[in-house]
Amino acid sequence: MDNSPIPSTSSGNGLTLKRVAIDTWRENVAYLHRDCEVVRAEGFQALAKVEVRANGKRILATLNVVDDPCIVGVHEIGVSEDAFALLEVAEGHPAAVTQAEPPASIPALFRKINGERLGHGDFQAIVADIAQRRYSKIELSAFVVACNRSELDREEVSFLTEAMVATGRRLDWREPLVVDKHCIGGIPGNRTSMLVVPIVAAYGLVFPKTSSRAITSPAGTADTMEVLADVELPFDRLTDIVREHRGCLAWGGTADLSPADDVLISVERPLALDSPGQMVASILSKKIAAGATHLVLDIPIGPTAKVRSMPEAQRLRRLFEYVAQRLHLSLDVVITDGRQPVGRGIGPALEARDVMQVLENHPDAPDDLRQKSLRLAGRLIECSPDVRGGQGYAIARDILESGRALSRMRDIVQAQGAHAFDPQRPPLGELTHEVRAQAAGVVVGIDNLQIAQVARLAGAPKVKGAGVDLMCRLGDQVEAGQTLYRIHASYRSDMAFACQAVERHPGVAIGLPGQVPQVFVES
Repeated sequence: MDNSPIPSTSSGNGLTLKRVAIDTWRENVAYLHRDCEVVRAEGFQALAKVEVRANGKRILATLNVVDDPCIVGVHEIGVSEDAFALLEVAEGHPAAVTQAEPPASIPALFRKINGERLGHGDFQAIVADIAQRRYSKIELSAFVVACNRSELDREEVSFLTEAMVATGRRLDWREPLVVDKHCIGGIPGNRTSMLVVPIVAAYGLVFPKTSSRAITSPAGTADTMEVLADVELPFDRLTDIVREHRGCLAWGGTADLSPADDVLISVERPLALDSPGQMVASILSKKIAAGATHLVLDIPIGPTAKVRSMPEAQRLRRLFEYVAQRLHLSLDVVITDGRQPVGRGIGPALEARDVMQVLENHPDAPDDLRQKSLRLAGRLIECSPDVRGGQGYAIARDILESGRALSRMRDIVQAQGAHAFDPQRPPLGELTHEVRAQAAGVVVGIDNLQIAQVARLAGAPKVKGAGVDLMCRLGDQVEAGQTLYRIHASYRSDMAFACQAVERHPGVAIGLPGQVPQVFVES
């Protein structure tokens, strides 16, 4: 958005602003009536790019032309929820609309569509236009697809990452060592950040964890943390919490870190595209903008994970390492077991239960979640110059077992704004359905994608108590009729959708002991 003063000559179409209560998901949309004099005089067409000005501010928006006066009258210009929030004015305020100039970077976009390699300046121009919302959803989709089809080389990925960092705020914690941790995703229940943060913060390292909400999963870290505390924090409050408690677990959308990435995600999600180059740029730009100096990156591999093989994981690792080195970020990549979900709960309240059980050293706490979190926390602790390589795990385990991690988590939760939550009786959806084994045998496969889909259809992450409670692990011996997992939902329609998905594919395969897939990970 451009906040430069508006010349007086541009102030009048005789229109007033109207808020149109439509969520257009990261896209500014404007609405004009077909009989509006501006439409007739200027020849505006649907999906044209327009510039809306009001109260000394201007935004770019995609035009929709409507015929229903209930949506917008002939003397009004309507704007979507996103656009209205950016203008920061009341309904009825005078507004003006003009045709927008095409984004200056469009020629570079066309060259990428044609498969050409782009330079540093090209990516700077494209990303700046994306961050300023100068691209329509169609143009954004063209950029995402072009980068996916003509895979970016490693230098292009570096250029894209630099450009994404440059478009937003870059934090400076005035500390020589600022740590962060990230998982590339694709493994349900993998809620290690909510354990790693309090362990590492209790050790004393600065760990400002800003996380995303779910894109295609049943819960992002921010969704699960929101069961325990507020995550949408004003920037100043977030920084105060980090300085006092050495860590936070907040949603990153309020911090204005790599804003172009948030816009790109709005089209990557419906397209289900997550190319290696764009993944690397997205992750590293957010971490560098957040002020991290050291990052531990978790790449899970497994038959139904994002990364299916060790060669693929190594290629992705080398790309991450190249870009991180170019941008002066210390990176430690950990390749982990992604054959099955981590923990038992899949969905915000269920995952919060697992996290709190581990922090409380409860005997029923899922051990795989505990061990993976300790391993990752140990790697971060070893970033400290006072810790020798190999000592981090033992230090992390001592912090967890002594209760210091639980105490730090409680401090962070209170500082962010605590919500009532009992891990022994989490607020789960009251409607339940148990998925049972059709035959006796050994659990030889748990499909991450299908289990995640069942949890989402049940209502997660929007319905915090919805999801899947997994009661089996790979290699378990089960009897016919034994419960494999329980579905929780709050609405009958959600439960019906989840059960239909289970009928098509239950997500758990039963077979013989020799059919259990092996894991190949690196320490």
